[in-house]
Amino acid sequence: MIRWHFTMSLDGFVAGPEHSMDWMTGFTVRPGLVDEYVGSTGAILGGRRGWDAPGDRRPYGGMWKGPILVLTHHPHDAEPADGVTFLDCDVAEAARIAHAAAGDKYLEVHSPTIGRRLLELGMLDEIDLHIAPILLGDGIRLFDNPGGAPVRLHRLGDGDPLAALSVRYRPAGG
Repeated sequence: MIRWHFTMSLDGFVAGPEHSMDWMTGFTVRPGLVDEYVGSTGAILGGRRGWDAPGDRRPYGGMWKGPILVLTHHPHDAEPADGVTFLDCDVAEAARIAHAAAGDKYLEVHSPTIGRRLLELGMLDEIDLHIAPILLGDGIRLFDNPGGAPVRLHRLGDGDPLAALSVRYRPAGG
């Protein structure tokens, strides 16, 4: 299974300008959630811009110890790291290689660009989003497809798969 997985701001950004991730503090997640993802993921596929961005390169606060594959057009100048493979191929081939590395667990895609391409190719099985209670206003969007057709989705879990998700927030003071 290939899962496109992100925490996203309420206004649709998965990273701030220059791939900054400093906004991902000050909110909580369900207890045990990170352990679930670490346990169900066999490999992670990301892009070079995300890999080169400042911050922790090991997902899940460093808890992830499995293989990471980074798709890049310039693997020769990538900074090597244990457990990381740099791929220079098309996105479909990268997904096949990373999926094989995941074994019988999920391949998680941690790149908006790669995720969009896999969605276009019909290779995604799930989109798994966590909506953070923050408005960034600028940065890297989860899905940026100007002029493209809308992509309809079916919500997983209980209830109507076509029902809209309702969230309600109040601006935090201060």
